[in-house]
Amino acid sequence: MKKLLVATVFCFSSLFAVAQSGYEITINLKNAPDSIAYLTFYQFDKTLIKDTCTGIKNGKIVFKGKKKLDKGIYSLVSQGKSIYFDFFIDDNTQKLELKTEASQNIGKELTALNSPLENEFFSYVQYINEQNKGFQAYKQTAKLATIKDTLELNKKAKDVEKNINDFEEKFIANHKGTYIGDVINLKVEKLLKDIPKASNGRPDSIQVYNYYKKHYWDNVDFKDDGTIRNPFFNNKIKKYFESVVVTHPDSVAVEIDRILDKTQPGSLNYKLLLAHFTYAYETSKIMGFDKVFVHMSDNYFKTGKADGIYEDNDVVKKIMKRADKLKPLLIGAPAQDLFMIKAEDFEKMKTMGFETAKNSEEMTNVFYKNVDQVTKMFVKLSDVKAEYTVIIFWDVDCSHCQKEVPILLEQYNELLKEKKDVKVYSVYMQHEGDKYLKYIAEHKLPWINVYDGAHYNNAVEKYDVYSTPVIYILDRNKVIKAKRIDASQLKTLINALDKESKRGK
Repeated sequence: MKKLLVATVFCFSSLFAVAQSGYEITINLKNAPDSIAYLTFYQFDKTLIKDTCTGIKNGKIVFKGKKKLDKGIYSLVSQGKSIYFDFFIDDNTQKLELKTEASQNIGKELTALNSPLENEFFSYVQYINEQNKGFQAYKQTAKLATIKDTLELNKKAKDVEKNINDFEEKFIANHKGTYIGDVINLKVEKLLKDIPKASNGRPDSIQVYNYYKKHYWDNVDFKDDGTIRNPFFNNKIKKYFESVVVTHPDSVAVEIDRILDKTQPGSLNYKLLLAHFTYAYETSKIMGFDKVFVHMSDNYFKTGKADGIYEDNDVVKKIMKRADKLKPLLIGAPAQDLFMIKAEDFEKMKTMGFETAKNSEEMTNVFYKNVDQVTKMFVKLSDVKAEYTVIIFWDVDCSHCQKEVPILLEQYNELLKEKKDVKVYSVYMQHEGDKYLKYIAEHKLPWINVYDGAHYNNAVEKYDVYSTPVIYILDRNKVIKAKRIDASQLKTLINALDKESKRGK
């Protein structure tokens, strides 16, 4: 989080408001060891450089600019990172003077000469640090030789946690309506204190969860861009979508809309959040969550609500193109049909001239010259009759495929032993028929072994096969139930789908 970056991703015409008075931050440090220092600020998941002070003499550091600093948590970071501390900037602290007489523990004696509220923030930071250091010191001396020792350590941890929570609640109450009060409010968890009992006599976890979710964003102003310029916002968002929101793409999409509705359209908060959600779910490793990415494209990028997010408008076009490609492949979507040729018909296709055609025009001529015969040879995906159809797109020479195909075969055979009605539609992505046939024979692949002999399908685009192997699971109606899975997951997933299907009957 302390990584220093220069903001280059987003272009915001209103990122820094113009003010005639500008800003001047003077920091007097005792025995400052570095000659260069940086003024940095938090922005969502990054720490960005705002200003640089060179030629530090006698520990005096000055940051000065003609434009007013945006509200946020800022930091002094020395060149060697031997000096580091946070302070806040709002409309009342554009002219700020800080000092410390300490040569090592700078934060302990840090003082603002012209901002009482800044000093109260420093006192808050000092209190939190002292509580944490005290607990760590206790923990290091604890023997933990008995259960009693462990219980005592746990009690100490809870006491420290309570002390901090009580202190923060009081701080927020005393500084309501101030920027620093809003920052600490964002950090504090809103927990149900008087937990009722459920019918089984235990604490009612459902009410605890409902309260926590309902009050998670209490008093957080999403319309204030200062909200996103502090070190707590990124973790707050991350935790909400990873641990609070129900792990389902539809639920996530609803919550994203709610969050964005709280922001001011076109604001920094809106733009950063929109970009964050789009990237997060475009690259999500959780199966099925590309549906959220498609939702972002359909509801924000295609409607013009994402205008101005990126410097390069081509990025927007690429996002929409990618989403449109994924939409027919979402979990629950009907699988697109494939018209493949049996592996054993390779020589017939070669004789027709499909393997010697030099360009698309020649290929088209060969196809229509033999269209009646080729059409009869097609092995259509839609014609496969099975409770579950597994599609694997692969290549004989692909090293990953060479590991996955034997595992898939093993899983397939185990499913057959369990009397599962499963068929594998095995699609070879190249056209070296002899090599394909040899592999099938040597490994005894009892599948529907096909390839795009007529160059008719463009499976790379149709099924997003940008690398191999790619495995899909379809139900009896050829609806996509799972995709991009590892071969080792096949048996577990089909058994789970089988149970789900039986429950629905």
